[in-house]
Amino acid sequence: MPTEQNNRLTEQASGVYIIAATPFGDDGEVDLYSVDSLTDFYLEQGVTGFTILGMMGEAPKLSEAETTQVMARIMKRVAGRVPVVVGVSHPSNRHVERLSKEAMDLGAAGVMLAPVPNLKTDEQVYGYYAGALDTLGPGIPVCLQDFPQATGVHMSVPVVHRLVDDFEQVVMLKHEDFPGMRKLSQIRQASDAGEHRRVSILVGNGGLFLPQEMLRGADGAMTGFAYPEMLVRVCALFDQGRPEAAEDLFNVYLPLLRHEFQYGIGLALRKETLRRRGAIRSAFVRRPGPRLDRTDLDELTRLTARQEAALAKFEAR
Repeated sequence: MPTEQNNRLTEQASGVYIIAATPFGDDGEVDLYSVDSLTDFYLEQGVTGFTILGMMGEAPKLSEAETTQVMARIMKRVAGRVPVVVGVSHPSNRHVERLSKEAMDLGAAGVMLAPVPNLKTDEQVYGYYAGALDTLGPGIPVCLQDFPQATGVHMSVPVVHRLVDDFEQVVMLKHEDFPGMRKLSQIRQASDAGEHRRVSILVGNGGLFLPQEMLRGADGAMTGFAYPEMLVRVCALFDQGRPEAAEDLFNVYLPLLRHEFQYGIGLALRKETLRRRGAIRSAFVRRPGPRLDRTDLDELTRLTARQEAALAKFEAR
């Protein structure tokens, strides 16, 4: 049954929107028990919102029935306590429209949309988004996902400005270009100067550059690091005007965060950490996907122990 939605995504969104993993059992089937326990875990860590069915949520590996099942289960568990953004990226505008409307009917705060792969020019990028946004209409808040490492699409600053100016439903940018901090600065400086409408900017890349991005005007993080409480505390410290304290805390976790960020096995490391933390029952990654060997597991154990020791020392100061 659809849930009432009172927390739609807006240009003022800030904090930590956790990129939620999709739990599977060791048999590769969706584990609904772990969907619930993982949702509870994220909420207990103080996240501001959720982003589900994204690239790191293994959305392309889900059937349409599973997509609906997972989406409905998370919405029911969250029960309107925080906003939920749903990834709807797909080459077909009709599929984007269907999934977006289904998500909003279930209580989503908005949707996240990446460009189709390998668009080459500004006009192609704008044309794709204009077509998709016209199809969705102004009633569905949209987060633009700028993730060229995955899509092969470079979204220039002028294209972002043009989309923000032309489509009022664009309320957020998921900033994940790499390197891309200069882009973040340019977009934020233009809105601060009143040249373009201000939208929320949440950053990804595992949170690897979070302190620098916050100093450049980001509003928070949209990523899935397996220690979301760190992301929450760092963003809160920045909000309190304590950037040095925020970066000191961030640096305690940096070796483990950097390790989890590895392309190729990062998702497997994240899921294994979540399993060890009791958030999910299995670290299974659906094929095609990475598998950790004994050396990988031992390495994670060592880094986790070092992080826990460093955190205890930091907290005892």
